[in-house]
Amino acid sequence: MVDLLFDFAYSETGMFITSLLRATLRMSIPLGFAALGAMYSERVGVVNIGLEGLMLFGAFFGVAGSFYTGSAVLGVLIGVLGAAVCGFLFAVFTVHFKADHIVSGVAVNLLGLGLTTVWLSAIWGNRGKSDDVARIEFWSWTAVRDWPILGDLFGRQTPFLYLLVLVVIVSWVFLFRTRWGLHVRGIGEHPHAADSLGIAVETYQMVFVTLSGALAGLGGVYLSLGDLAHFGRDMTAGRGFIALAANILGNWNPVGGFLASLLFGFANALQMRIQGFGIPSQFTQMLPYVLTIVVLAGVVKKVRGPAAAGKTFERGEA
Repeated sequence: MVDLLFDFAYSETGMFITSLLRATLRMSIPLGFAALGAMYSERVGVVNIGLEGLMLFGAFFGVAGSFYTGSAVLGVLIGVLGAAVCGFLFAVFTVHFKADHIVSGVAVNLLGLGLTTVWLSAIWGNRGKSDDVARIEFWSWTAVRDWPILGDLFGRQTPFLYLLVLVVIVSWVFLFRTRWGLHVRGIGEHPHAADSLGIAVETYQMVFVTLSGALAGLGGVYLSLGDLAHFGRDMTAGRGFIALAANILGNWNPVGGFLASLLFGFANALQMRIQGFGIPSQFTQMLPYVLTIVVLAGVVKKVRGPAAAGKTFERGEA
């Protein structure tokens, strides 16, 4: 049996499948973090379509932090903190000043693209990409490195993947097994009922929209310090919007969002692998976005998100 696994793993088909699965894991990581961010924000009633901009801020601040400190770990922390601050400002406008969620989210996306491009030019004198910086190295697991298939997938892997799995598990336990998670879900369904029970609705919204920014920023940091070692202009390339779709497909559930991120990551990985079969790249590059449209068209009427998502909370109004 073991010999058969080794023969398959090192056959042409086995190597193609292993390569495809490895790329799927890599592509799903930023989507998974951003989908978790979307889930937390909408669970407290705030629609966050600014994930794209928050991911860009996280990616940029991560590289800038690594550049100035010389430490990739500090770069990750600075990137997450920077995106969290941006998420907090988004929360101030949407929660405190009652600004429209969609308009505010679009503003975050525009600012994310515009400001990071300006800062890129100001720091490195290049509007396209930054200099290479210290990045997060892969973890090597000698215990599984020589196993067929599993060794190729997990023998040498980025710590961001294990962090994502941990955050998914913690998020599920928090949402469905704790009193605070019940408060979060209650606010997303009926904030005025939650307010009548003495739950600080606006405080919860501020906290979890800020957390949404931090998680989206972590997805961006992975792109710049986990997958690459530099920041590139508009390097998120629509991943924030795909993460929104993953959250919807996952039914606003951390585990569902993670599985949906794997699906979209698979589509992205597949389009990269099939370019070598003579299919024009213009068609293959459309695959993740076409899948996003098809999935949304197919499930949007079959799933139900938090009832209060997108509705501005005004105390005293029912």
